[in-house]
Amino acid sequence: MCGPTTFAANRLVESLPQVTVLPSRGFAASAEEFQAWARGRGRRRLLLEDFYRDARVRFRVLMDGDDPAGGRWNFDHENREPPPEGGLNVPPPKRPAEDDIDEQVRADLDAWAKAGEVRFTGQDGPREFPVTRPEALAALRAFVRDRLPAFGPQQDAMLAADPVLAHSHLSPALNLGLLDPLECVRAAEQAYRDGDAPIGSVEGFTRQIIGWRDYVWHLYWHFGDDYRHRNQLRARRTLPDWFTGLDAGAVRARCLSDALAQVNEHGYAHHIIRLMVLGNYALQRGWNPAEVTEWFHTNFVDGYDWVMVPNVVGMSQHADGGLMATKPYAGGGAYINRMSDYCGDCRYRPSVRVGEDACPFTAGYWAFIDRHAEQFAGNPRMSRSVQGAARLKDLDDVVAQERKRGSAPP
Repeated sequence: MCGPTTFAANRLVESLPQVTVLPSRGFAASAEEFQAWARGRGRRRLLLEDFYRDARVRFRVLMDGDDPAGGRWNFDHENREPPPEGGLNVPPPKRPAEDDIDEQVRADLDAWAKAGEVRFTGQDGPREFPVTRPEALAALRAFVRDRLPAFGPQQDAMLAADPVLAHSHLSPALNLGLLDPLECVRAAEQAYRDGDAPIGSVEGFTRQIIGWRDYVWHLYWHFGDDYRHRNQLRARRTLPDWFTGLDAGAVRARCLSDALAQVNEHGYAHHIIRLMVLGNYALQRGWNPAEVTEWFHTNFVDGYDWVMVPNVVGMSQHADGGLMATKPYAGGGAYINRMSDYCGDCRYRPSVRVGEDACPFTAGYWAFIDRHAEQFAGNPRMSRSVQGAARLKDLDDVVAQERKRGSAPP
């Protein structure tokens, strides 16, 4: 059989007689290629950018001879623009047509839930993601044609009325093995070569697929099964019921309420909402990273164990002490205000730290910095924030306010 996607499943199949475990499918780099790269001469840290450039050269993706297409390896700096007024005006992903199999699956799931044999999360609704090879190919073609050209500049933007924007929506199909990562990036590259998509958008998509996605997969195995238990920031608080129950109505902070509603309705939110709204809020409050990881694993349609353990433990909650990221991805309301349309109609003000109008992300950010000031003081990317927190005249009030908030919904 093909290699499983979790440590537990791998232990099971390797213990079975007369079963040969083949290499896992669905990734560009093999385990041997990753290990050869990781053990490369002079490599002290497993940096994504180094891995990504190596993959570009090895697979001859977006290369002009020995040079990167467009003259640069990475266009990320240009791909951080806020959403334009009026939205992107690109077609959303087309929902697949359901058939008799969908009907039978839904009936089976409903029967199991009614019998108490299984418990589901979120709302039932029409199927949104491909489950067959033809559906996946159609979704890939539609993305390259309709949304890839607009993907790059606003890939970090957030809009309340548009949860997908120009994102590909292809991660479930890739995880199911319905699409190969190299066919996805080659289709995107062809759009660039044909003049149908700009280099910034195509490079950004390529970096997500054969860069970040492959990188996370291999780090899951490289770090080992104990990695999921790391908790360098000693975050111990348990997740509150309103968060685990996806109770968007209990939350007045518009960005967080909308994020929970998206997860409840779609089992999906794009990467910046995951990182800078949901994960950011959990990080600021000191929620147990193992519980946060399990929450993401449970509630997202693409939430495989290998996906969520590195992404949440390492990237989102900085629980590994910096093995994956050189700084914690914590941010205040100013970031959300710049990158979204959430703050205009919100109950809270992103510039306010204390009082009834204080943004929970702004207050939470400074309380988080204060709580870990000693640990972050020596981090070159965090020392300025630590110094800034020390200069705040109302820091004690901010910390007291956040302590009083506790697990209450913001």
